[in-house]
Amino acid sequence: MPRFYCPTPLFTGAVLDLPAGAARHVQVLRLQPGDGITLFTDASAATGEFAATVTQMGRSQVQVQVGAFTATHREPARQVQLAVGMPANDRMDWLVEKATELGVASIQPLMTERSVLRLSGERADKKIAHWRSVAVAACEQCGGNRVPVIHEVMPLTAWLSRPASPGALRWLLSLQDGSQDLPAARLAADTAAATEVTFLSGPEGGLSRPEEDAAIAAGLAPVTLGPRVLRAETAALAALVALLV
Repeated sequence: MPRFYCPTPLFTGAVLDLPAGAARHVQVLRLQPGDGITLFTDASAATGEFAATVTQMGRSQVQVQVGAFTATHREPARQVQLAVGMPANDRMDWLVEKATELGVASIQPLMTERSVLRLSGERADKKIAHWRSVAVAACEQCGGNRVPVIHEVMPLTAWLSRPASPGALRWLLSLQDGSQDLPAARLAADTAAATEVTFLSGPEGGLSRPEEDAAIAAGLAPVTLGPRVLRAETAALAALVALLV
């Protein structure tokens, strides 16, 4: 059954208009009044899905009636926050999509010394809105019931100056000598029952040595995926797989 995200609270018996993106999708699928769909929202504490029925189809409007709620939990037990030097072109789109499928809790796009993609002002706002729509579509497809938070773009230096969440582990993907293997770091996190991990991954070409040193000085522990040099988007996703799957 088609799944759609609603950014507003849902409750059984409610009659509402679907958001514009979901309404367009319903029309593309040629659904008709009486057809069933599944809705989910992250605007409430309960995690799960609602059955719903299409009640009206307009030119650009789709109205539905919300039915029964089913508690369905498909989110990872550990929250992983990804801070990433933005890869260029459509690679960031791909990274957002796949990270959402894997269950990332949030994505922080960063501008670094070697970042090809530079965003500010209206252009940054449009990119963030686009990436959020990519995350919603990925969540609808994969069965996730929590859309990851896509934060506003910020410089790496500003992000490093922010205080860390109490008890959260903070890691830096690095090829520096002495970096701990990520599987061993995960084992330590499992032993400590850590429920939140933040990791930083660089853009094309990686973080500069001064940036890595600044990250370590800010309390991020260097971890490695091995001796191979992976592309920016591959490294971030490989780390997510190691932590979430």
